[in-house]
Amino acid sequence: MNLIVTVQEAVTAFAPWMEPTAAELDAIEAEWPVTDAEVELLDAQIIAFDRVPNEVDMQRVRRALDQLLTARVDAANLAGTGDAA
Repeated sequence: MNLIVTVQEAVTAFAPWMEPTAAELDAIEAEWPVTDAEVELLDAQIIAFDRVPNEVDMQRVRRALDQLLTARVDAANLAGTGDAA
């Protein structure tokens, strides 16, 4: 039983070094709009694949794709100006 506690203490002793740095958190925050738009597109595609897609489903996919492309352009522009990590 003491061996398990010792192993647990050794694992948790390294926890501060395993945390993301401020720069990594800033990079994640900068990428978040793209990630969110990708999830929206995936949701729209799953709905369209789940049944015979109608016009509303196709509009939702097109709208999600437009939002994803806009988010990617915005992210690229931020990266080009040095504002993003």
